[in-house]
Order: sequence, then structure tokens, then C-alpha cells
Amino acid sequence: MTDAPQTFTVAIAGFGWWGKHIATRLHDHPWLRVAGVIEPATQNHGAITDMGLRVWEDFETPLALDDIDAVILTTPNPLHEAQVCQVAAAGKHVFCEKPIGLTADSARRSVQACLDAGVQLGIGHERRFEPAMLALRDTLNASDLGTIMHAEAAFSHDKLIGVKANDWRTRKEVSPAAGMTAMGIHLSDLMISFFGPVQTLHAFTADRSLGWETGDVVTVQMKFEAGMTATFSAVLHTPHFIRMHVFGTQKWVEVLNDSHPDTPDGIVRVLTGTSGQPVMQQNYDWADAVTTNLEAFANAALGCAEYPFTPQEMIHNIQVLEAIVRSSETGKAVDLSDV
Repeated sequence: MTDAPQTFTVAIAGFGWWGKHIATRLHDHPWLRVAGVIEPATQNHGAITDMGLRVWEDFETPLALDDIDAVILTTPNPLHEAQVCQVAAAGKHVFCEKPIGLTADSARRSVQACLDAGVQLGIGHERRFEPAMLALRDTLNASDLGTIMHAEAAFSHDKLIGVKANDWRTRKEVSPAAGMTAMGIHLSDLMISFFGPVQTLHAFTADRSLGWETGDVVTVQMKFEAGMTATFSAVLHTPHFIRMHVFGTQKWVEVLNDSHPDTPDGIVRVLTGTSGQPVMQQNYDWADAVTTNLEAFANAALGCAEYPFTPQEMIHNIQVLEAIVRSSETGKAVDLSDV
């Protein structure tokens, strides 16, 4: 964890799976303090107060408090734009769980609202902060792999199979393209950060087991403006599996995560292949990338460091999401210049 010159106080909006996870992660943080939770569902209030946190049923009360520096949004996807804009208009910094929006235009409005208000916008893509991913980024920046040819990735698990059929995560208009808004969007964000803008893509979804309106499998083929290609998939009903594999003309690197970002155990294996040599392996311990992302957001809000996401990257990832939804519904490839 990094140091900051002062305490940074946040309110969390929403106390579902991820809101609880963030509140738990920050419980004993030395300078990033959770003051309370915005939660209209009264059945959740007891669990919040048991953590020693205040409860608010609306945004207006905490946004009016001088000691609240920022709001962390862990609310359903369609609420993000209005809530980002509301928080920004109140002069508070805002950290939004992914996706920041469901359309590129929505993402543009949220980003612009924060720019106009002069507040920091953070985004819940913690995988950029995993030590193995940081090492892979350094390798790519140093051009150690040679010319990048192709990348493959997967982010799949069965953590959500017990979700009720009428939950917002199962509905196409709220969580489109199967596992995209839950897992796949982390992979597109990583690839954008590695390779730059996507030029065109073709996506497919399927419902193999859960009977959810949105489906339970998504797979995407992409070509980047820089020339390399990539594929990735997200499966909502299979044992945990996380993989990133980048192929270069000189070397390839594969990253395999033993556990989910919310589960503090296991290792991350990084394999490197070079022609005529044995495959090399380096192991990294699990790291709390969720907290590291929140620290980076807070440090940026406090003016201590640049946040390692550009507004353009945040918007472009939602362009990719919108294109994946369009492609999966039409069966046709989509040029990103049209999104």
C-alpha cells in the first residue's frame, strides 16, 4: 500500500457482493477511510452498521457532507451515468465500478461531467494493478517480445450461478453480452492498455446452461489499429480460469491466475517461451489489486500522482463493449469507427 499526505474519506454506494468486498478491504486501511454506505435496501442496514459504518438511504445526505471526499459506485450498471454525474456535480471525486456506461455516448457524458467539475474519475479495472500484469506491461514497453503478433485471454468462473433468474445480472438490457460486463470488460481494458485502440471486432454469445436472457458465454475476435489480433472469452458457468497470453516474434508470455481478485490465496504463474530454450516460469503471490486501484484513484484525487487510466481509454473500452453487443446481436463484424 502507498502513503498519502492526508486521510481520504469515501462513501460506498451499494452493499451487494462488490460493495461488501470493498468495505471489507478498506476496513483497516491506514489512510483510506470508509465513512458509510448509501443503501436504500433496509434489509442490508444491519450488516452495514455491524461494520461500524453509517447508513444513508439517498445520495443527497452524504454529498452534502464536507468530510466526504469521494463516492465509490458499486451499483447496477444502468445507474452509473446518472450517479457519476450527480456525484461530480456535488464536487466529489467518483470511482465507478465497471462498466462506466453501457454505450459509448453514456461513457462520454460521464467522463465529461468529471472533467467539467474538475474531479477525479476512477474505474474498477483492478487487473491493471496485478504485479504479473505490471511485469507484462514492462516487458511489452521494452519490446522484449519482438513484434506483437496476437494475444489470447480468458476470465471465467462460476461465482454467479446462484444468482436468481430475475436478478439484474441476468438481463440483457442491464448486463449485455453474457459475461462481458462481469468479466470480459476487464480483458478488453487490459488489451487496450497493452496494444491501443481496437479497429474492428466480431463477437458471439451463447446460452449453454443457465437460461439467462443475456447468455452465459461470450467470445470476441479483435484487430487493433496497431496491427496485432486478439481473442478473448468469458464463461459464467465453469470452474475458475484466468489467462492472458501474448505472442511475439521473439518470445511469448502466458499469465495464469490461480484465484479470483477477491480471493486472497494462490499464486500467479508467468510462463515465458523462447525458441530453442526451456519454458521459464516465475511465480507471483496474490496481491490486493482492488485496494491498489483505489489507492491510485485517491492519490490522483489528492494531486499526488497521475491515475493510470486516460479518459480516452475509459471511453474506448465502452465503445468496444457496445460493438460487442451489436456484433453478437447482428452476427456481423463491427468497425469501431462506427461506435
